[in-house]
Amino acid sequence: MEIKNKKAYFDYYIDRDLEAGLVLTGTEIKSIRKGSADIKDCYIRVRNNEAFIINMYIAKYEEGNRFNHEERRSRKLLLHKKEIIKLKDESDREGYTIIPLKLYIKNGKAKLLIGVCKGKHLYDKRQSLKEKDLEKEAKRSSEY
Repeated sequence: MEIKNKKAYFDYYIDRDLEAGLVLTGTEIKSIRKGSADIKDCYIRVRNNEAFIINMYIAKYEEGNRFNHEERRSRKLLLHKKEIIKLKDESDREGYTIIPLKLYIKNGKAKLLIGVCKGKHLYDKRQSLKEKDLEKEAKRSSEY
């Protein structure tokens, strides 16, 4: 089970990526295992030498009754101190941001692949679309 942020690869240049763990409640991990999560409109913020994912959506677990979680709460990321400091320095640079790329389960634990990214301009996005169309055309012509 994998939840990807496909829009991130279209909107940003990804300089580097990093794997982080998540601090979750019981009903949150059950919802993620069901595939009821969305990382499209969220970002990572570093506060007091701790990294948090803001605005990540995890649907309520249907069997969770009163122990259910808040759907869009801030969740802490599990990273080494050196990694957090490096992320803070990189995000402070002009035009850079930290966004989630992929949410997945690894060895029974939820992991988040985060990327240090620089936003693309409109003309860069057009160029990406052109390249994608050319690749599709080349693939189609090679099939026949």
